Amino acid sequence: MAGTFSQIYIQVVFAVKGRESLINASWEEQLYKYLTGIVKNKEQKMLAINGMPDHIHFLIGMKPSCCLSDLVREVKKSTNEFIRDKNLTPYNFQWQEGYGAFSYSHSSLDQVIAYI
Repeated sequence: MAGTFSQIYIQVVFAVKGRESLINASWEEQLYKYLTGIVKNKEQKMLAINGMPDHIHFLIGMKPSCCLSDLVREVKKSTNEFIRDKNLTPYNFQWQEGYGAFSYSHSSLDQVIAYI
């Protein structure tokens, strides 16, 4: 069989350290765009992104060659630096350790995207 075909859909969720409500509506769109850029640069497909003041959800179409833990580590590290470098919050911003990752079938995507 020529080439590789896959349908791997993963929702990733992670929180601000201590579940503090530090993600402000005035800059969350900047954060989501930056995070989307990281995902695209890692050659994955962003399908949805959103969050609350204390956590973020995003759904990606993931290539089989992607190592999810490496991707999430890079996303958290880079967005943490982005928030600090841009002085988006007066507080010492950090992401909580760990993350949630949930897989979905193609037929569930509309529901997951609506939820996010």
